[in-house]
Amino acid sequence: MVSPVVDVHTHVVPKGWPDLAAACGGSGWPWLRVDSERAAMIMVGETPFRPVGAECWDADTRLADMSTDGVDVQVVSPTPVFFCYDRPADQAVKVARIFNDLTLEVTAAGGDRLLPFCQVPLQDPDAACAEVDRCLAAGHVGVEIGNHVGDRDLDDAGIVTFLTHCAEVGAPVFVHPWDMAGSPRLDRWMARWLTGMPAETHLSVLAMILGGVFDRVPDTLRICFAHGGGSFPFWLGRADNAWHRRGDLVRGASAAPPSSYVDRFYVDSVVFSTPALRLLVDTMGAERVLVGSDYPYPLGERPAGAVVRQADFLTDAQRVDLLSTNALCFLGRGDI
Repeated sequence: MVSPVVDVHTHVVPKGWPDLAAACGGSGWPWLRVDSERAAMIMVGETPFRPVGAECWDADTRLADMSTDGVDVQVVSPTPVFFCYDRPADQAVKVARIFNDLTLEVTAAGGDRLLPFCQVPLQDPDAACAEVDRCLAAGHVGVEIGNHVGDRDLDDAGIVTFLTHCAEVGAPVFVHPWDMAGSPRLDRWMARWLTGMPAETHLSVLAMILGGVFDRVPDTLRICFAHGGGSFPFWLGRADNAWHRRGDLVRGASAAPPSSYVDRFYVDSVVFSTPALRLLVDTMGAERVLVGSDYPYPLGERPAGAVVRQADFLTDAQRVDLLSTNALCFLGRGDI
């Protein structure tokens, strides 16, 4: 049997959703300006946020691109602008339900090739647990979360409660950076995406390690960080050095050096070059890296998995692991 190629990092934008102010309360919600049958613009107020095309909402377009890229299965996750963690929890619950139900409509047309991940109101742990339970029962196979809620990182007690619940119910968790605030110096050259996203992910991996999350949550938690784990893999040696030399400040609640925890999480392969992928595999281990593309956005990898397929340092068995086996382990799926 040929192992299916799985892309764990793709996004969806449903073509239509209700007026969120009327449905959820509040104001300033994202809305979709439809420019044609195959093109639209996500708007935040009157400000354009991101142009999107039919590949975001049309399963047939998505499936055709997957076939072109040699991808058998996609994990389809929310676009982070819809997380709404800064909203009152009751509003975030309503918007999560709207987009989660719409995502199921998009992925249903793809059958077993499109696997939906839901979003949750992470600012309210009880509501987040209830929504992930509802979604798993409805057909979602996992959950995507942002890497922080305001100033609360992934070692926040409420977020740890949610991650523990995901471990208990068997829901894989995909962590995506979002809300990259910072200096106006980041406003040029898409620098919030080029430097902010890697830094955000690096910080949140450290929060889970040094905040003692991996020492507290069940080891059955399956969690994956987007964009190759950000800058964390490159600076793991620096983190270990600081843990040993300045343990009074750095160790936090962790029981062991940061490198001791790389077998507790996955990272995707969206690093765009063979040397970067080699570093990722050398640091994390070939069993902890899985293909992700960030499809269908322009900073993603096309064809999906190209760097993994072209990397001459991988053995044939390792290539199968990165393209297929590791994703199936992350998803807890042996039936694909």
